[in-house]
Amino acid sequence: MSWLSIGNAEIGRVVESVGPFQSIYDFFPDATPELLAPHRSWMEPDALEPGTDKLVFPIQSYVVRTPRYTLLVDSCVGNHKTVKWFDEWHNKTDNNYLAGLAKLGLRPEDIDYVMCTHLHVDHSGWNTRLVDGKWVPTFPNARYVLSRTEVAAAEAMYNKFKDPVYLENVQPILEAGQADLVDDDHEIDECISLEPTPGHPLGHCAVRVNSREKKGIITGDLIHSPIQCHFPHWNFQFDADAERAGKTRQAFLARYSDCDTKVMTAHFPLPSAGYIRSQGDAYHFHYEA
Repeated sequence: MSWLSIGNAEIGRVVESVGPFQSIYDFFPDATPELLAPHRSWMEPDALEPGTDKLVFPIQSYVVRTPRYTLLVDSCVGNHKTVKWFDEWHNKTDNNYLAGLAKLGLRPEDIDYVMCTHLHVDHSGWNTRLVDGKWVPTFPNARYVLSRTEVAAAEAMYNKFKDPVYLENVQPILEAGQADLVDDDHEIDECISLEPTPGHPLGHCAVRVNSREKKGIITGDLIHSPIQCHFPHWNFQFDADAERAGKTRQAFLARYSDCDTKVMTAHFPLPSAGYIRSQGDAYHFHYEA
């Protein structure tokens, strides 16, 4: 993906990895071979791995560059992170992410704002990096704009289950004094704002990009796979509030279908951007970088 334009804002992508993740039948408990069969022809191999039925996901960030600032939306998995439930992400040490940032002509020092749609590990990992045994902000000049709902939830998950995301990806930002805790409808300015999209976690937010009457939206994990355009009620097995996640996704698809708002997804196959189009009682994703 080269830079694309939304008015006078430019948007680029930093891809950390692309690969198979989890069986579609585990990820979406409502999925069945019978329901999936008519969709295999367009899902395989980019969205579904043939033979294993594993969903194929890119892990990626979006960079939004306006005339006034450069903003990073989500920060992928990161290196040296504790992710014992998924071996490919646990304690990894590759240079993919920073190399991808460099391909856009950017250094960590060039980022002015970091916004996380939510604080799961694959959306907040590069918030920090390990330096001399200590977690420090990866983006030293950035303000990290974080939902206070999400920060509280991450802290609760650490206190209750020892989930490491808060300790590794959030607390160091707070201690460095670089965090701005905001409401879920926060606006940075007329160009960038949050749209509450609760359910996956309750503090999940999409990020709106509006410039010169052109519109775009970055979805995060309110929708994981293009198959959910056809089956909006299919929920991820570990959504914090499955009923609410389904209602949020259905409302989102209805609101942004058949309009000129460019939709930039987290985990749809590359190029991951395009438009939602209605298709009978459901929807279809039309890719257009």
